[in-house]
This record gives sequence, C-alpha cells and structure tokens, in this order.
Amino acid sequence: MATQAMNDSWSRVVNQIKSIWGEQEFGEEEIKKARGSLPKMVVLIHEKTGEPKPDITMKIAAFL
Repeated sequence: MATQAMNDSWSRVVNQIKSIWGEQEFGEEEIKKARGSLPKMVVLIHEKTGEPKPDITMKIAAFL
C-alpha cells in the first residue's frame, strides 16, 4: 500500500523527503532508483543520514 501511494504521488513524496531530510544531498538519480519502492527509499535515507530504518519508515508513512 505505501509503495503504491509513494509511486502515485511521486513529486509530493520527493518534496516531503527533501523537506524532512533537507540537510542531506539527494541526487536525482538516487531518488529515481528508489521510485515506487518504500524499502529502497528507506535504505537510501538511512545510508545518507544514519537514522534508524524504523524511524524513517514511520516518517514516510505519516505523509503517504
């Protein structure tokens, strides 16, 4: 469900991610590779921030 919602409203999702984790640089190609995949997006954010994956998942789920 979350993955489908993420794919359906991709531009809004990217804007929210950049808003929440704005201090990190997310390359467009990196973000495109994670499109439509919640697990891939969580891993990308985790690798950039070191934030625990469950916390990232909860933050993303809040705006989906």
